[in-house]
Amino acid sequence: MDSFVQWIADANSWLNDLVWGVPSMVLILGTGLLLTIATRFTQFTHFGHAMKCTFGKMGQKRTADKGAVTPFQAVCTALAATVGTGNIAGVAGAIALGGPGAVFWMWVAALVGMVTKYAEVVLSIKYRQRNEKGDWVGGPMYYIKNGLGKNWKWLAGVFAVLAVLASFGIGNMTQINSIAGSVTGAVQVFNPGVKTTTVCLITGIVVMAVVALVSIGGLKRIGAVTEMLVPVMSALYIIACLVVIGFNFGNLGNVFSMIFRGAFRPSAILGGGLGITIVTAMKRGVSRGIFSNEAGLGSAPIAHAAADTDSPVRQGMLGIFEVFADTLVICTLTALTILSSGTAITYGEKAGANLTTAAFSTVFSGSVASVVVAVALSLFALTTILSWNLYGSRCCEYLFGSTKAALVYKLVFLPMILVGATMDLQLAWDISDTLNGLMAIPNLIGVLLLSPVVVKLTREYFDQRRKPRV
Repeated sequence: MDSFVQWIADANSWLNDLVWGVPSMVLILGTGLLLTIATRFTQFTHFGHAMKCTFGKMGQKRTADKGAVTPFQAVCTALAATVGTGNIAGVAGAIALGGPGAVFWMWVAALVGMVTKYAEVVLSIKYRQRNEKGDWVGGPMYYIKNGLGKNWKWLAGVFAVLAVLASFGIGNMTQINSIAGSVTGAVQVFNPGVKTTTVCLITGIVVMAVVALVSIGGLKRIGAVTEMLVPVMSALYIIACLVVIGFNFGNLGNVFSMIFRGAFRPSAILGGGLGITIVTAMKRGVSRGIFSNEAGLGSAPIAHAAADTDSPVRQGMLGIFEVFADTLVICTLTALTILSSGTAITYGEKAGANLTTAAFSTVFSGSVASVVVAVALSLFALTTILSWNLYGSRCCEYLFGSTKAALVYKLVFLPMILVGATMDLQLAWDISDTLNGLMAIPNLIGVLLLSPVVVKLTREYFDQRRKPRV
């Protein structure tokens, strides 16, 4: 059995190196760059409009049509999936394995990823359709099928299968595993004698019950819950990070120097014996950034497709905001918190939320730091599980052509939460990373082939806005 597991691990490692190798970096960053040029740098020139479409709508109370959610609920559902363990554990892991320079490449991936996600959302609204219950459904499988024609249905199917598989990893077991680990660490600070297995089991049962109750209410309840939780949990975590950064404000100059020098000359600040190269820094930064903000994966458009909107471009603006909020704000704050705190980092070795906790401990007491990280990570991961439950069910519905398939999926998804809470899932983390990269390939092919549609809709929308009102 051990040899079989090792074979799986070795095979996944080989595939991961291929999926996240130079060709994939070219595909991911190249798609974003091409879209940036083709849409005339939309993510920068219309950034203010994107913020207005998001923050400007936060205080507005409105109800959505039957089978839909409000545009802000759609973005909160998508943000719930993107703001997850990647923002806390993923950033720490990227820095440990790729050096401080990984943060720079995470920024680059986010800057071009803003327009990639914008394009995904635009296409999801353009090519969405109603299901048998009258709900709006969409995402890469629909814009590939409806936008490119029946000869491309196989590619839509490939994406849907990969997304279902990924939902059990990135959207379920790895998330609950992080929740259980962080909760256990926090509990043991106050009660060192408590059994790890007991805490993990209780945590898994509680989360499984919460996800079941929310998912029973369907899309609208998921939208309502994420609309409430996402702004609050993000604000609390941001404040905690700013406190640590504020205490270490004098170190920021050196931190930014490490980030920029480490992006192009890792050996200059880490030495040459660790095996961290420019390619390593790029791979870790880009992959962790995408793991967090999901730009290019094609998952978030599934949530956006349910928005009660008649404008693909206006909804696409919310996609720009998602990547900005997730990576350029929350991930960056995590990175600055870790690097400015002076906490010891063992470069070249895997790290996770424990490194972020250590950084918080330099300002807060150990118990407070453990609680802060446990609460933040638990909320982040819980909302990710809720959103990926929706994503996986929609992909199952597409594959089998019936909403009954979505119900069967949920009945499998829920017990996997308990499995993830009580097992060592390092291999699951590694496989999830590989599946992320595989998901991106059919999605980005579809986005590239449909990019003329994105460009046309973008120009029409802003040309219309520039016309004087009569």
